[in-house]
Amino acid sequence: MNFSWISEALGRPPIGWRDVADIAIVSILIYEVLTLIRGTRAVQMAVGGALAVALFYGSRLAGLETVNWLIRNLIGYVVFAAIVLFQSDIRRALAHLGRAPFFRYLAKGETVDETVEEIAVAAQMLSSQRTGAIIAIERQIGLRNYAEGGIPLDAQISYDLLVTIFQNGTPLHDGAVIIQENRVAAAACFLPLTVNPRLSKDLGTRHRAAIGLTEENDAVAIVVSEETGWISVVLDGRIERNLTPERLRGRLHQLLRPHSGAEMPQAETEGA
Repeated sequence: MNFSWISEALGRPPIGWRDVADIAIVSILIYEVLTLIRGTRAVQMAVGGALAVALFYGSRLAGLETVNWLIRNLIGYVVFAAIVLFQSDIRRALAHLGRAPFFRYLAKGETVDETVEEIAVAAQMLSSQRTGAIIAIERQIGLRNYAEGGIPLDAQISYDLLVTIFQNGTPLHDGAVIIQENRVAAAACFLPLTVNPRLSKDLGTRHRAAIGLTEENDAVAIVVSEETGWISVVLDGRIERNLTPERLRGRLHQLLRPHSGAEMPQAETEGA
């Protein structure tokens, strides 16, 4: 790509693809910073910083040596003051950066392990309490349309949160929890029921909703039966029932690992 006309118009040296990439990266960084500070106290800090920069160069051009000296000597202290005053906003910005797709991919293995452990512990506790639950985990095909029909949470996965959601009497217990990108995206989500006439009559609404969901996409669903306390895993419309917590951990590790290609064992789903 030839950018010589830009160079001629600006009277600058020739512009190459590296210069364009440099400008694009800086533009993206500025946009992300503005997005992060929008609606926070840091906006006023950014405006004050811009005014200080303008005053610095204005005083230099106008020959205001005292003002220029004052700004030069105070700028270092202002940076430290900003770090102290806006430490919560800085933490939020760094956390947002850490959830970017590139970094999520690098940390996916460790994050999957944590997700599996939290879900397995929650399922074990719910099973011991005979508390019904259904958890749908997004894989390649998105579950956004189902999550939008529930109550948005966007919370870190923890067994405490999952157990609390499904307690009888809580506002969110009726419906499914949807997990996207190793976070609890939404609760109280309603899933489509299967119409398969060959299913066993002892399968309740939660099991039929899990089967109906996985018949339409590649999601993994975990169901805890309120009547028996059994833990089940559902994939591709097939159900594997009465799993131990250890067996659940193993199945989830197989199904959630990137490019695992794991499937439900046919022998264990017969008669469901």
